[in-house]
Amino acid sequence: MYKIIDGKNVAAEIKREIALETLKIKQAGGKTPHLAAILVGNDGASETYVAHKVKDCHEVGFKSTLQRYDADITEAFLLEKISELNSEPDIDAFIVQLPLPKHINEHRIIEAIDPQKDADGFHPVNLGKMMIGLPAFLPATPSGIMDLLKRYDIQTAGKNCVIVGRSNIVGRPLSVLLSQKGVDATVTLAHSRTKNLNSVAAEADILVAALGAPCFVKADMVKEGAVVIDVGTTRVACSDTKSGFKLAGDVDFENVAPKCSYITPVPGGVGPMTRVALLKNTLLAAKK
Repeated sequence: MYKIIDGKNVAAEIKREIALETLKIKQAGGKTPHLAAILVGNDGASETYVAHKVKDCHEVGFKSTLQRYDADITEAFLLEKISELNSEPDIDAFIVQLPLPKHINEHRIIEAIDPQKDADGFHPVNLGKMMIGLPAFLPATPSGIMDLLKRYDIQTAGKNCVIVGRSNIVGRPLSVLLSQKGVDATVTLAHSRTKNLNSVAAEADILVAALGAPCFVKADMVKEGAVVIDVGTTRVACSDTKSGFKLAGDVDFENVAPKCSYITPVPGGVGPMTRVALLKNTLLAAKK
């Protein structure tokens, strides 16, 4: 019988630890950690995500600031706002919520963020440090996945790990973290051009689906007893819900779960861990 990896539960546990540490900092006369977010336009998923972040900050005793701008702002205007946050001493870390409107260059925006305040862990300086094993702000989703594996005591050393999806925010950085000394997994980074993807995936002791295609991973792609981590969160139409949509993962949960030893659900698996990783990065920035 498979076990559910409950990200909601683990995230709540980590939040309690962060709240305790924040309280100690405040009692010792230290500065309250402060996370800011910039939201451009009104993408539904981004709105929800940012609202959760504000709530998370409140729960752990952080200050939070949200700056909202219309979708038609210029790139130059956004760069100016980033520069202001970079030099604002009270703000320890901040994020610019992605995706951004098409006319704004995401790479230019990410590179404009001070690496010391990079709560998302996307800046090339932080990615470079992570690459060579130096302390850095880690990308939120990969960091959250590593926490789940650790807290569920899932063995990684010598395990065959297949990640399906090579994005710069999940697949690639996660492949680096899983192959680091002390974690010691053997990692295959698969993607849409991988030949015989089904049989490559079926070799995995730990299978991570991070490609944003609902129910892409079917039962024949999963080895008996594998650990399956589902990163997908795609909004799909659903007449049964009040909102008219539901979140679908990249894994065909119903048919895949019975083959697994452990599996993350969607929602309630990786999602809450991504948010808690931002809090961890903010606390780290505040302590610096």
